[in-house]
Amino acid sequence: MALMLISVFLLLVSVLRIVLLERRSGTLSYIAAPFFTIAVLELFDFFALNNFWPEIEWKRCALFVEALLPSLWLLLSVTYAREIPERGLSLKNRLLVGASLLLVLVPAFLPSASFYYAPDFPAEPVLFLGDVGYYFYVAILVLLVVALINFESTLVNASSEALWRVKLDIVALGSMLAVLIFYYSNALLYRSLNLELAPLRSLLFSIAAVMMLYARSHWRGSARVKISQAVVLKSVVVATVSAYLLMLGLLGEGMKYFGPQFPRVLTLSLGFIGGILLLLLLLSDRAKRELKVLLHKHFYQSKYDYRAQWLGLTERLSTFENGDDLVRRVLLAYCEIFGVHGAALYQHQQGCGWYCVASNLELEPLRETISDDNPILTSLRERQWVFCSSDPNRDLTEQEWDFLQRYGISFVVPLFEGEALSGFIVLGAQVVPDEQYRYEDFDLMKTIARQVSVAMQHQRLTEQLTQSKAMQAVGGLATFVVHDLKNLAATISLVLENAREHIDNPEFQQDMLTSLGNTTKKMHHLIGRLRNLGESELLQRRPVDLFALTQSCAGMMQGRVISVQGSQQIVLGDREELQKVLLNLFLNAVEASSPEAPIAVEVGCNGTPFVKVTDQGCGMSPRFIRNDLFVPFRSSKQTGLGIGLYQSRQIVTAHGGRIDVSSVEGEGTVFTVHLPVAEEDSAGGVIKAA
Repeated sequence: MALMLISVFLLLVSVLRIVLLERRSGTLSYIAAPFFTIAVLELFDFFALNNFWPEIEWKRCALFVEALLPSLWLLLSVTYAREIPERGLSLKNRLLVGASLLLVLVPAFLPSASFYYAPDFPAEPVLFLGDVGYYFYVAILVLLVVALINFESTLVNASSEALWRVKLDIVALGSMLAVLIFYYSNALLYRSLNLELAPLRSLLFSIAAVMMLYARSHWRGSARVKISQAVVLKSVVVATVSAYLLMLGLLGEGMKYFGPQFPRVLTLSLGFIGGILLLLLLLSDRAKRELKVLLHKHFYQSKYDYRAQWLGLTERLSTFENGDDLVRRVLLAYCEIFGVHGAALYQHQQGCGWYCVASNLELEPLRETISDDNPILTSLRERQWVFCSSDPNRDLTEQEWDFLQRYGISFVVPLFEGEALSGFIVLGAQVVPDEQYRYEDFDLMKTIARQVSVAMQHQRLTEQLTQSKAMQAVGGLATFVVHDLKNLAATISLVLENAREHIDNPEFQQDMLTSLGNTTKKMHHLIGRLRNLGESELLQRRPVDLFALTQSCAGMMQGRVISVQGSQQIVLGDREELQKVLLNLFLNAVEASSPEAPIAVEVGCNGTPFVKVTDQGCGMSPRFIRNDLFVPFRSSKQTGLGIGLYQSRQIVTAHGGRIDVSSVEGEGTVFTVHLPVAEEDSAGGVIKAA
């Protein structure tokens, strides 16, 4: 009986843990309700068996709880780990859950005597069922079987990526349903309920609760006839299941021949526990990997079925939806093929001299950027081979070893575009720690990397082509806008000419002329911008005092103090265009920072004149900098058009300069504009760009 109290405690702890996790993550599931209901059922049965407060009919209370079980389990089975449409559950599932709720009305309107009679209860813990009780418990049994079938369907249809997330939960939930089905099957077979099986039920509930607690505490390819490795693996699975069924048969024979000397509850407990262990073994990634290694070592010359690997990789690379989906499929393929826990892709950040994380799959979030001169990358370039952390690597510094050990990185696979190292894939810890990887593994890693590199280049070129078409469309639109604006400018010019002759009030004339003149100037300026959208604008180069221009732009940011420090620097450039660049950088800094956060600007020379704008705002991720920062029509701001920084880089590039960016999420961003220095020509005294 103590086992029943233990199961109640573990079930309630599981309910509390599930509720707290759901509240923290903002998600909603229906796991807690069946667990809590079963805990209450266990408690009522414990009170009934121990004759606590005899005046309370505990078994009648348990009838209401048992009536709730089918609806709660059915609701959980059709929602757990499944994508629910926006309109909710399907009509069939809603009707099924709703119909199962009607069972609650049965004990509400019928007396206990119509369900069962128990003349010697609790001395003899057996309830003999009447007609109402018989059909009541048979209905519960059928509905619980339907719920178990739903869980089996979820498990079978789960993707390989999702399987490792849900397998422990489904094994636990399936075990609870299995023991409930076994318990209520007595109603169908013997028209009775045997509460002697309560310890068995409590034991399985306790094990399932522990499994649920454990799962939630760890959330973070010449002609020969050849037997397929996949067929051999399935044969091993069939053999394992057969051994389990044979064990059950032997236990049954023991019960038959030894009678009371062979404890029935112990035998049934061993059978259910063996079933749980069998499911865990069949769903274990490590067990599968060790079996593959064993077969390769003793039965096959090749470790991999290359035909199957090639077909699988081809399918993955041909059915992706976008660039992110392509990378995720690639990382998942590496994890599955080579038996590692997680992977991540690093790609080169042009103009910054480092590599940043482009995608991460089941690895602890990688925040480090890797510089070009990192010893690991040097090894990849020189050897053009897979880097293995278990090999002796004497050239690595303590920092590199710390990086590898902190994230459990086993291998680094290079990605080349021609002779250039465009990126690399890091693979996490091995599923089987002592598995030996050899040239066959590394060759396959490199072969996959070559195909992946080609696919990623193709995807990048496709995105660039899409961008080019978008710019072409904008150019076409701009042509029509330019035509209309030219007509407006001509009309306004005519009005100005007539106004000089016919308006008598001199002050009004002057105001109107000034206003219309400014409007005309702005419209012509807009025409020039639209005409040159997507290409470098024509520049009116003159000597510009960069420090004075920066101070002037900082003064235009009304309501916000921007401190400017540095020295006078003379550059050869278009003052109006450079003013656009500085105003855009200042505006971005203001919008990214809180009102009280400081914004500092430094003007100086480090080989070439520069303007450095530093804020302490929200910052940007390396991935956003690499993929979206200077791309037209992409912005991190909800109301942004994604044109400002693109146009700024176009202007700076047209001046022969460059824009560097350094940013940390949550800490701030630094933009640095480098411009060529203006020098005096000794022959003619003309200022020119150095």
